[in-house]
Amino acid sequence: MSREALLITHTGRRASTGHAQTVAQDLLRAGFRVRVLADEAGDLGVPGLVPVGAEEAADGVEIVFALGGDGTLLRAAELARPVRAPLLGINLGRVGFLAEAEFDDLDTAVRDVCRGAYVVEERLTLDVEVIRDGEVVARSWALNEASVEKGSRERMLEVLVEVDGRPLSRYGCDGVVCATPTGSTAYAFSAGGPVVWPGVEALLLVPVSAHALFSKPLVAAPTSTFVVTVEPYTTFALLNCDGRRMFELDPGSKVVVRRGAEPVRVVRLQPQPFTDRLVKKFALPVDGWRAQQR
Repeated sequence: MSREALLITHTGRRASTGHAQTVAQDLLRAGFRVRVLADEAGDLGVPGLVPVGAEEAADGVEIVFALGGDGTLLRAAELARPVRAPLLGINLGRVGFLAEAEFDDLDTAVRDVCRGAYVVEERLTLDVEVIRDGEVVARSWALNEASVEKGSRERMLEVLVEVDGRPLSRYGCDGVVCATPTGSTAYAFSAGGPVVWPGVEALLLVPVSAHALFSKPLVAAPTSTFVVTVEPYTTFALLNCDGRRMFELDPGSKVVVRRGAEPVRVVRLQPQPFTDRLVKKFALPVDGWRAQQR
């Protein structure tokens, strides 16, 4: 029985396309059946690739390769999560915090996958519902974060935040970010939230530019439920899930956020301490200021 892989990349970028062609050829030589999205197959131009539609793209594959930045990995996660396919991110962008390997490690990463020398971890996700007039009008999910943000730049957003069925606080703010530990280094971090190690099961809530005495980020239990209500007398808002799925929120809408029923399964090739990843990605000064000045 042949092994199958799905290859996702940003074909609009020449460098990404070139790296994806190399990976595809290496996998084909190793005996893999390599799928690509139908609208990307022509740009890759590698004989032997199997064009597929998005709905069935990752169904039954051993692994999903995502070559690009965090945006490409989040796009690949949309395909991999419903069928629990393991996802390997290879960073071709800038920070690429979600990626497991850098483009310099491309050959090694492919060899490790071909040898089966990898492990799979599960990352906590969020399930999100929008409720209007007592009815669920939209559902979505997020790997990094679900944010409720003001829809008008010149107007402050007013929201009521509830945790586990009890009102916590009202905020006049630019928005509220509900994040996972994986997303703690993304938008939530930029908004002043804490970095949470991926092995910690928790949900984060971070107010953005809140005009309130109590505006610190919160870390809640993984079983907790957040409800963010857009106050009826305020401006309309936007719900943004991972920067990929957006919904308009009329005044009075409620956004319910809880732990996702399905995790995202990510591939680890050579597991390293999360501390080392933080130091590398954020270029943290671990040698001391004097050592840097020499």
